[in-house]
Amino acid sequence: MIDESQLQPVEGKVGWFRDPKSNAVINTNKVEYERYMAAYNKRQQKETTVEALQNEVETVKSDLNEIKDLLKTLLEKNQ
Repeated sequence: MIDESQLQPVEGKVGWFRDPKSNAVINTNKVEYERYMAAYNKRQQKETTVEALQNEVETVKSDLNEIKDLLKTLLEKNQ
């Protein structure tokens, strides 16, 4: 556990403190943390959506190539 009495304020950052033992910076501003987490979750959701769309495009491209090959085969058999 962190001994809050030993935390040192970070200059120029309200609600930020440095733990002298680990040298870690701790943000105690709950609103700022919640805003950060909301932005992080939004980025993660966007990345997931982009990845899903990329996979879907690859599937469609593969299907189109397969259809094209089948059409070529049909045309060659009819000639």
